Amino acid sequence: MIEKILARASGQDRVGVGDTIVCEVDMNVLIDLMFQYWHEPLALADPERTAIIMDHAVPAPTLGDAQSGILARKFAAKFGIDRFYDVGRHGICHQVIAENALALPGQVLTCTDSHTCAGGAYNCAARGLGPAEIIAILCTGRTWFTVGPTIRYELVGELPAGVGGKDVFLHIAGTWGDATNCNLEFGGPGVASVPMNDRRTIATQAAEISADFATFGADQVCIDFLAAHGAGGYIAAAPDDDASYVDVRTVDLSTLEPHVARPGRVSGNAVPISQIESRPVDQCFIGSCANGQLEDLRIAAEILDGRQVAVGTRLIVTPASQTVYRDAVRLGYVQKMADAGAVVTNSTCGACFGYHLGVIGDGEVCLTASTRNFRGRMGSPSAEIYMAATATVAASAITGRITDPRVETS
Repeated sequence: MIEKILARASGQDRVGVGDTIVCEVDMNVLIDLMFQYWHEPLALADPERTAIIMDHAVPAPTLGDAQSGILARKFAAKFGIDRFYDVGRHGICHQVIAENALALPGQVLTCTDSHTCAGGAYNCAARGLGPAEIIAILCTGRTWFTVGPTIRYELVGELPAGVGGKDVFLHIAGTWGDATNCNLEFGGPGVASVPMNDRRTIATQAAEISADFATFGADQVCIDFLAAHGAGGYIAAAPDDDASYVDVRTVDLSTLEPHVARPGRVSGNAVPISQIESRPVDQCFIGSCANGQLEDLRIAAEILDGRQVAVGTRLIVTPASQTVYRDAVRLGYVQKMADAGAVVTNSTCGACFGYHLGVIGDGEVCLTASTRNFRGRMGSPSAEIYMAATATVAASAITGRITDPRVETS
């Protein structure tokens, strides 16, 4: 899939592993943190292929973040950038990208956030790049990539109840470890049982095993999702029958159980929950681009409904966008979570990267449904961060220790 997309974008019939190509970028996304390193370009290649999303520090928690917001607003106005998602329309960039169909099948999307591979859920070649390269794309509309080898994950069976995209990813990370400088491709008959929110969770988390791109096919589930968000006119990419892969790995979805990654990393460090110690937790966190989607809030609300967060445990829930927040309020999810003792915050990257709205302190233990669990990620370097799916985090908030959601909610 990725070779097909990059070939189209570079104007070639074919590209292969090891080729370095220059390609057109269909959508270039800037986030608020970008403006901390800002050098305004003298010209903009195409305002229609540019978006700005306020997401990491919203509303501004520091004076520096407030100044970044001023620069972002001036830049959008100066160059006539219509796709500007300011405070009130904001959200974690990958959620806003999904809601506004900015990542489309067969196209190339770039952004300054490392989890930009999330867009691969929509059959898009999406990748995070550094600030200097993003500014170069603003000026030229193009970037370069070296084509890496592709690992194919053949999904078979169907997802069992209570098992989600995060569990699929943790199984992959725990079983096969890193995929450095490789592309990941997901296909097979089991994909049909994986809803779009879980596909995005899987694609998002691919950054944690050092993959370049992570791409799903544009099946009917994907096409229907994009149509519901006003998208059309794209040309999807599918692999040829004789496509070459560096490895093909089969994942039987029907055999999976909830997984947990132990502190420090996810690669080679995630195990089925039946093998994890029942560790007491000080904070549980549900949110981020990986697991702050509306479906995550629904799962959490259903588990928490009529129950209480354990004494001595904090539960922080951060919706992935203002749209998700509004929908969760309308559907009663926020009320159920708040009644259970959870704190539901504004939409932002906040606690996920240890910036605000849920930083953890010295020696604390956190169970998170966010994207990363390395030392110091969410606050103190002496804190320990376990990673799991939303259902596991919500169930654990009730018991105050790492808990199998299939037991707690049965």
